[in-house]
Amino acid sequence: MNFSVNCNNSIRLIGSKKIYIDSYEIKEETHDADYIFCTHSHYDHFSPKDIKKVLKSDTKIITVQDAKLDAEKLVGKENVLIVEPNQNYTIDDISFSTTYAFNVDKPFHPKDKRWVGYIIELDGTKYYIAGDTDNIPEIRKIIADVAFLPVGGTYTMDYKEAADLANVLNVNTVVPTHYGSVAGKKEDGENFKRLVKNKEVVVFDI
Repeated sequence: MNFSVNCNNSIRLIGSKKIYIDSYEIKEETHDADYIFCTHSHYDHFSPKDIKKVLKSDTKIITVQDAKLDAEKLVGKENVLIVEPNQNYTIDDISFSTTYAFNVDKPFHPKDKRWVGYIIELDGTKYYIAGDTDNIPEIRKIIADVAFLPVGGTYTMDYKEAADLANVLNVNTVVPTHYGSVAGKKEDGENFKRLVKNKEVVVFDI
């Protein structure tokens, strides 16, 4: 398996590059991150304490405007890329795009914050990381190989809404995130899996 989920919503992609997304509650100091992507500035998605555990001398951070200053303190201005939703980017030899990520009927992730999800291509595989979002029309036509979807409710879509999204997405594999810790119950991952049709579902022990 060339990806892992470490507690709640912290994701690692492993290949020719090591990419961390929303590093949080990292247990080991690896100092091996080529790139760190952050979907937004909430403490469980942009955690300087945890980012420091995976930083190395040339790590680059990709994040949103309201995390800019904190990111620059960690790696310097020259190693920070600030992104907006619904755009395409290339950094070194990594191509990625950003997606919308916001709440419709909750106050926690307003659309005007311009927080993001990511579609990252690594070694020929496209990974969609939804970030903290509801099941919004803007993301229902995304095409990827693997999709990481929040399922815990409260701050994001719940497992039923996430399964509805998974069933319409053009993806091969889906991975539930954002449950069992900050929000949601530990069984939300398995509940999500039962509702997803015709796709591989990978549930990590979180």
